[in-house]
Amino acid sequence: MKIKAIAFDAYGTLLDVYSVGALAETMFPGKGVAIANTWRDKQIEYTRLRSMCGRFADFWHVTGDALDYACEAQGVVLTEGARRALMDAYQVLTAFPENRAALARLQEAGVPMAVLTNGSMGMIGAALRASGLDGFFDHVLSADSVRVFKTAPEVYRLGPDAFGCDAQDMLFVSSNCWDICGATWFGYHTIWLNRQDQPMERLGVTPDARGRSLTDVADYVLG
Repeated sequence: MKIKAIAFDAYGTLLDVYSVGALAETMFPGKGVAIANTWRDKQIEYTRLRSMCGRFADFWHVTGDALDYACEAQGVVLTEGARRALMDAYQVLTAFPENRAALARLQEAGVPMAVLTNGSMGMIGAALRASGLDGFFDHVLSADSVRVFKTAPEVYRLGPDAFGCDAQDMLFVSSNCWDICGATWFGYHTIWLNRQDQPMERLGVTPDARGRSLTDVADYVLG
């Protein structure tokens, strides 16, 4: 099929959410990885709980709450300065190394692209600029605009609305399998980037394709 546009998830797909673990480790030796892992798990859990209960707070707020929980769970004292530094690090997350080359191939081929993210606009804008990826996308689409998080269909609808096409004519790319399930249910053509070698979720969903990096996305679209 001909893909009319691509929507990319941001956190975990374009940006390495676990790169904050290195800074956490310098602050809390021996606990950096555990803090980063719990931080991410709670961040996702809180978006789901807030969406289910109609209690929206933007992703920056959710990320801060998740960090507070992660540090308390690991028994460390999070000073105001340390908290600020770790939150600031989330705005300069490391991009995966293959991203620029893969996105450049797609851009040069004339493929329209967007970021479709739970991230708040200020947060994702800062991260894309810091990683040097901001020039590749026609749209940056945030859950902020509909005040609910993925996997709510209102968020996935932002992609087709932005490009004026049907979801089935778009490719949705994510490293988060739960996100792939939501996008597939909505109607997108999907490719799961299984960066961490995880099993498929047991939700009766099969993505149209699988890969491990953005290079696989460019190969899939361009042939």
